[in-house]
Amino acid sequence: MDTITRPTGGSLAKLAGWAQRHRWLAVALWALLLIGVTFTSRLTGAAFHDDNSLPGTESQQVVDLLRNTAQSDTSAQIVFRDDNGLETRRGAIDAVLADVRLQPHVRSVTGPFDTLSADGRIGYATVAFDAASADLPYDDIVKFAGVVERSPVEAALAGEPIERISGGGGPAEGVGLLAALVILVFLFRSLLAAGLPVITAVFAVGSTLGVITVVSHYVDIASYTSPLMMLVGFGVGVDYALLVFSRYRTEILNGLDREAAARRALDTAGRSVLFAGTTVIIALLGLLALGLGGLRGVALSVALTVLMTMLASVTLLPALLSLFGKRLERGIRRHAEKREHGRAWRRLADRVQRRPAAPLAIGLLLLVGLSIPALGMRLGFADASTDPAGSTTRKAYDLLAEGFGPGFSGPLAVVAEAGDAVALQQRLASTPGIARALPPMGRTVITFPTTSPQDAATAELVTRLRTEVLPALPGHYLVGGQVAAATDFADAVAARLPLFVLVVVGLSALLLMVVFRSVLIPLKAALLNLLSIGASLGVMTLVFGDGWFGAQSGPIEAFVPVMIFAIVFGLSMDYEVFLVSRMHEEWRRTGDARLAVREGLAATGGVITAAGAIMVLVFGAFLLDPSRMLAQFGLGLAVAVLLDALVIRCLVVPAIMRLLGERAWWLPKWLDRRLPHLALEP
Repeated sequence: MDTITRPTGGSLAKLAGWAQRHRWLAVALWALLLIGVTFTSRLTGAAFHDDNSLPGTESQQVVDLLRNTAQSDTSAQIVFRDDNGLETRRGAIDAVLADVRLQPHVRSVTGPFDTLSADGRIGYATVAFDAASADLPYDDIVKFAGVVERSPVEAALAGEPIERISGGGGPAEGVGLLAALVILVFLFRSLLAAGLPVITAVFAVGSTLGVITVVSHYVDIASYTSPLMMLVGFGVGVDYALLVFSRYRTEILNGLDREAAARRALDTAGRSVLFAGTTVIIALLGLLALGLGGLRGVALSVALTVLMTMLASVTLLPALLSLFGKRLERGIRRHAEKREHGRAWRRLADRVQRRPAAPLAIGLLLLVGLSIPALGMRLGFADASTDPAGSTTRKAYDLLAEGFGPGFSGPLAVVAEAGDAVALQQRLASTPGIARALPPMGRTVITFPTTSPQDAATAELVTRLRTEVLPALPGHYLVGGQVAAATDFADAVAARLPLFVLVVVGLSALLLMVVFRSVLIPLKAALLNLLSIGASLGVMTLVFGDGWFGAQSGPIEAFVPVMIFAIVFGLSMDYEVFLVSRMHEEWRRTGDARLAVREGLAATGGVITAAGAIMVLVFGAFLLDPSRMLAQFGLGLAVAVLLDALVIRCLVVPAIMRLLGERAWWLPKWLDRRLPHLALEP
């Protein structure tokens, strides 16, 4: 057995020493955690719940009024079609509905013959359940859907309960991890070395997934949280472990023994990982400043995922390095290519610093150019029109649009809070853009637009009703519905965004100032991070907003941009910390600003590029997911990381650091005395 010396150095070096001395205990504790939370989550099941409420907004007032004045049971629709007319198939349809009435939790069923289209070919039955959608057992919903699927008459299903079982999961997580493993094998020339970062990420993400599944019974957590946290968790988990392992490999090649190399790696790269992860968590928790209830559970869950990946990188990974140390060291020394690798990055740094204005101008023009389309981004909420082709919900949407018009699936609820509901109905019926206004039900008039919920004209109709049509009537009126809620959400985000940006950017910049003892580096980092975010949102707008590359055009999911802002800002700070910390290390050692840029890029350029490639593939794999929302997340995050790793860190940052020279590390003496000291280098 190898003799493990007592650790020297900082707290992380001591933590690495503990993990080395108690390697089997550290691995066993992580295994017990993963098994325990997974088993518990299987027993409790999930209770994810999508909460898009926005207290104080007009659309939310309508929701609250309708909840207090009408039945709020969960319902689903069964849409039937027969080209010869549904009346000719009355017996077969009645038999299907009779079976539906016998299913668990079905409270009532209305027939489709009172809701026929003008040509009699299409009609829908409404099924009311006796519990909220989240409380309906999954198996019961599947059984209910199975009855409808066996219908001898063409039928499709719509409604919130059906959305829970439709769509399913894509191959995104598996494809992303497989691609990451391929890159790591290519980088380290060893399957064992490549597997350690992936194993670390799986332990961290798997444990967190079990925790949030259990916590979902007590806290509102959105249904899309699990795939989103896996998306971020696998990306940062593999990256953080990669950065620690890369420093471990470097120290091995510099002559340290395995135990000392692990401690040194934790005492350098480990500090950077903790700092970078902290900035990601700060950015995610900054979402709480928006006051959007539906995002709080998501932000906390993803932040917990990042925290667990940080802990795994500094506890589980050292234990694994100790367990497989001999085999890893043999592979590292056998495939050592450090000199050739470093020489290529030194040449790039020298070329950038020789004429820094050119790469700086090219990089900035690219980032600004890609950001411009984001100015025309249109926000909305997903509906069944963006569900995968062939799904029952998409089929139901298309049938309803065919039979009753494109606006049928996205009606507006207009409430006469103080006014004449009959006069309201008459005015709405004569308003351009409205296909039909139903007779008042109490104080509420249900209105069907002539355009689909995803159409920009429908959002314009909501604005016109609120600002022109309804103010001309005596009394006070409220406009609600899906499109109205999306409009209110976008307005709420726009109103609170300055505070959100101030909190996230301000705290992150302050942390960078404390670590690097510089005023200009935090400002540079904040501006470049904002540009990478703008560019990613611009590309997302071109693809999903304008329909480039064959994607279906439509609005961007209303909460996606702010989530991408928080995640990308934090991830961008990761690369900033990894690169600039090595530059700062060389600056402190030599006092030569130009040499610091060159050696910093030489030491980190390869690992940043590999880490970026892994994140791009993990995030980009979510373009394969059937969920349009997750595909938007995947594209936005992949583009941001790609631009950050290749354009910003390899070209723009070295150019700016060369132009700044020694001024990059300037900090007023009075401020230096007042700021606490937090070093990333031992």
